[in-house]
Amino acid sequence: MEGSRDNLGYYPVFPGRKYRDIKIGDVFYDSVTVTEAHLVMSCGLFKDFNPLHSNQTFGEGSNFKGRIMHGPFTAGVMAGLIGNFFGDAIIASLEQKVVFKAPVRPGDTLTTRWKVLNKEDKEKFNGGIVHLEGECRNQDGITVALGEAKALVGNGT
Repeated sequence: MEGSRDNLGYYPVFPGRKYRDIKIGDVFYDSVTVTEAHLVMSCGLFKDFNPLHSNQTFGEGSNFKGRIMHGPFTAGVMAGLIGNFFGDAIIASLEQKVVFKAPVRPGDTLTTRWKVLNKEDKEKFNGGIVHLEGECRNQDGITVALGEAKALVGNGT
């Protein structure tokens, strides 16, 4: 096996991209299909049982014509990709701003794409801050969210 081992000698599940390996203009993406289970779990996790999320009949009578996902769910899907991409190299997620553009529903397949806009070297952390711009689209190519993020990423040992 290639890659770095942790301090116990094990390989990390998500061997991340190190700060030194990231270039301005790099793009990374991933997709996930949203399920009914995601919606139900989000209601409990966010303690938000608004009928737009939890009542099909109410949702059908709304402007959305059905139940929709919670905004923090979409933001979390976008943020999760950053964590997975940088994996064991990420030191901290510093900022995330998300603007919601269209509803997300169970059955949608979301594709999130992040682009590296800038890098700020931080010698103290043996790495630096990566500035990102993101977009999340559904299976029809509709932009459901736009985002900006900053992550502190290291170079490892």
